Amino acid sequence: MKAWEATVRKTQAAAKKRANTIFGTSYGVGNVEEENEDQEEEGNTSGEVYHAERFLPNGDYYTGYWAENFPHGYGKYLWTDGCLYVGEWFRGKTMGKGTFSWPSGAMYEGSFKSGFMDGEGMYTGPNGDTYRGSWIMNLKHGHGVKEYGNGDSYDGEWSRGVHEGTGKYQWKNGNCYVGEWKNGTICGKGKMCWTIGNVYEGSWEDGLPKGNGTFKWEDGSFYVGIWSKDLKEQNGTYYPSGSLLERNLEWDPQEVFNTDLKDCKVCPGEKVPIWPSQKKLAVWRSTKGSDSSIRPRRMSVDGRIDAGVDRDFGRMRLSDAATSPSGSVRSGIAGNDSDDGLQLDCVNARGSPLRIPKVVKKQGETICKGHRNYELMLNLQLGIRHSVGRPGPPPSLDLKPSAFDPKEKYWTKFPTEGSKITPPHQSCEFRWKDYCPKVFRTLRMLFKVDPADYMLSICGDDALRELSSPGKSGSFFYLTHDDRYMIKTMKKAEVKVLLRMLNAYYNHVRAFENTLVTKYFGLHCVKLNGPAQKKVRFIIMGNLFCSEYMIHRRYDLKGSTFGRLTDKPESEIDATTTLKDLDLNFIFRLQKTWFQDFRRQVDRDCEFLEQERIMDYSLLVGLHFTEASNDDHTPSGAITPVDNGTSETDSVPRLSRADLDQLLLDPAGWASIRLGINMPARVERTERNDTEIQLVGEPTGEYYDVVMFFGIIDILQDYDITKKLEHAYKSIQYDPNSISAVDPKQYSRRFRDYIFKAFAEDT
Repeated sequence: MKAWEATVRKTQAAAKKRANTIFGTSYGVGNVEEENEDQEEEGNTSGEVYHAERFLPNGDYYTGYWAENFPHGYGKYLWTDGCLYVGEWFRGKTMGKGTFSWPSGAMYEGSFKSGFMDGEGMYTGPNGDTYRGSWIMNLKHGHGVKEYGNGDSYDGEWSRGVHEGTGKYQWKNGNCYVGEWKNGTICGKGKMCWTIGNVYEGSWEDGLPKGNGTFKWEDGSFYVGIWSKDLKEQNGTYYPSGSLLERNLEWDPQEVFNTDLKDCKVCPGEKVPIWPSQKKLAVWRSTKGSDSSIRPRRMSVDGRIDAGVDRDFGRMRLSDAATSPSGSVRSGIAGNDSDDGLQLDCVNARGSPLRIPKVVKKQGETICKGHRNYELMLNLQLGIRHSVGRPGPPPSLDLKPSAFDPKEKYWTKFPTEGSKITPPHQSCEFRWKDYCPKVFRTLRMLFKVDPADYMLSICGDDALRELSSPGKSGSFFYLTHDDRYMIKTMKKAEVKVLLRMLNAYYNHVRAFENTLVTKYFGLHCVKLNGPAQKKVRFIIMGNLFCSEYMIHRRYDLKGSTFGRLTDKPESEIDATTTLKDLDLNFIFRLQKTWFQDFRRQVDRDCEFLEQERIMDYSLLVGLHFTEASNDDHTPSGAITPVDNGTSETDSVPRLSRADLDQLLLDPAGWASIRLGINMPARVERTERNDTEIQLVGEPTGEYYDVVMFFGIIDILQDYDITKKLEHAYKSIQYDPNSISAVDPKQYSRRFRDYIFKAFAEDT
């Protein structure tokens, strides 16, 4: 510490002397103290690796190998706050083996990748906790052993920073649990052993016995039955030792919860104040020929320029971005004086700079009084409030077959003056139909939808928004004010398909929590009274792009080529434009474990759709480019400010790059990240060969950091006579493999082949 304090005093004194020239750098630039260092810098701009010592203007200190203004090779970097990294670097990023230590005494020793703790490594916390095992992006992921400072230990599987899978937890008093975990708590099948000889083996939920299980005492007596903290659900039989017939009515199973499990608490995870990838480097530059009007910036150790330091850099093109080992080039930001959009420029990239379309105002037209569908919206809201708010028994996950019967539907009349069960209203008189209400009530519970929030989103004071144009099927789409739910009008044939497959759909989404298929929350019909007797059927489903991140680009991918090119010119494409297969110019790269989960789930979902004779579905993909603008984290639907030198964007709330990293990398923030939702990933730009049609182009080595959203949509089209005729007709004119209307088995195979080429593991 004394040596470090001396170094800090020395570097801060040197920085003070150079204060008048600090702002003469291009960005994050430190000035050299001696003239011979200027000469050395000028003599090593061609990529030569050499040993250097750098006293940086902010007080940081680096010694080690250097190349082209970045740490490159083995070196030591000391931050003024006391953090220290000693190990391998690549182009300014921690990459390879190294040791990172915190002022608190915590230390990580192991593998790094692009600034993250990634690979095999050992972490020692300030309170004595130690973890040895696998890491991905700063989080424990894979197999690992953790020894807690209080004497407890865990040996097993981890996922995104918490216990997940199978593992053994042993308390310091000798008690241990071996079995399944979920999201950091005991959940599933498992066995708990106490040092006194008692054993419980059975089902668990939220760290407590729940469901079927057996508790055995050391004397041979045991209790078998249904376990629950709720006395109403508890049911079982106690068998004393020596007799399997006599029942002891005096023993209370709640003693296990109140006594035996009282001290069996799992230690919480540690809180890390700052991750290695969030530490910023003061980047070195020669001062000759630089613009003195530009202030210095810092760079994070994963190679990104800190977007939250100075908004003035929103218009600056970063022409010296670092290249990754795989040839990727870090994107800079180029502001545009026009309103056409933003542009990400990559140095030494093939092709033109990537243009990110501007984000326009919220999609759709607000349905207010005088709108042609205003009364329909009121009817819909009245019906939803009636259906969801109607009292009933709590839903059970084990539904009877009769609940899925297509005849299970209920009509309710809504007269304008009201009735015993309906309120008076200002709309026209109508009738309301609920399809399979028990099933959809249970689905909402399964998808963790709170009934009050559900009603507030759809039936609150804010109006729905109608999307400007109907889809290809002729259906209209409506969005709730908070973008959480989408309402789609349906044809009678689609309703029949959904009711036919509803039982299989329910079993599928119940079995696979990470399914990518669309989530359905309710199926209803409004019948307007009058001469026309018009019926409007509609489905309520989740909006895949409901997020705090702006969706800069969206794709609808099927794996076919006929008609799969957007007919809009580039200048008219904005953030709400849905692009198609032949517009795609990226490969989506996911972390290894995410990619494996993705492949498994796509296979499961496609097998389910194939069994139900469904085709013409697609994978909807949304991309948020994390370096598209300084305003990385603006609420969904807001306007993306383009920095044009005015003060109009000063009132827009901003989140710095460091804050965004903290949101993504803090284990608490991972609660909102799951397969297809809020997923940090990378995309690699591709180029197509002009001589032939390619669904997936050739990779260029040009990478961008993104947050991804994706899911399988349009799953209600079966291979009926209409689609068979369409296939026969188009096959005469075009290549049968290029059209969408094909047999479900062929469609599933072609869809998966294409998706597994468009998605790849990030190596």
